[in-house]
Amino acid sequence: MHVQPRQNPLSRSDFYPDQRSERPPVEGTVARGQLHEDTYFYTGKIGNNPGDAMPFPVTKEVLARGRERFNIFCAPCHSRVGDGNGFVPSRGFARKPPSFHIVRLQKAPVGYFFDVMTEGFGTMPDYASQIPPQDRWDIVAYVRALQLSQNATKADVPEGQEIPSAPPKFREPGSGATLPVLAPQQKSGEMESEVKEDPK
Repeated sequence: MHVQPRQNPLSRSDFYPDQRSERPPVEGTVARGQLHEDTYFYTGKIGNNPGDAMPFPVTKEVLARGRERFNIFCAPCHSRVGDGNGFVPSRGFARKPPSFHIVRLQKAPVGYFFDVMTEGFGTMPDYASQIPPQDRWDIVAYVRALQLSQNATKADVPEGQEIPSAPPKFREPGSGATLPVLAPQQKSGEMESEVKEDPK
């Protein structure tokens, strides 16, 4: 078995009429994971133009995943609030990324952000090999949430929500190695009764 008949890659072979040992794949063959039937999901474009609709419903889970991926891949340059003042530009990066909150990017369709992550733009490299399409769309949804959070008006706040929101109360403050633990939320009636009962 140490020495047996074989062909070196791309070598000549008299076995086939075209004398090629390397055979072309069967017509219609699709590599595993490469069946991109939903072109909008994989490109963010309709024809040659970026689309302006999410390819799936945006849920709390989608935004949570988008936030996690954004903080890993995007925040180092774009910052956690998306204003372009991330850590990398602060250390002398050649060109500061634009803020997501400028009018041009507020009006940009969601497919534009997906395409930039897929193909890259200017000094920003593409992230297609690092971030799968589903996560790229999750990040797009989170970018839209960031834009809303930084440019919201009082009319966008749900009825009954305080402005500004009350600061969170922690059961455990946390340390550098552990996250803080939020205290259970109390209803406003319970809080008022506690205040009245407090002798101080």
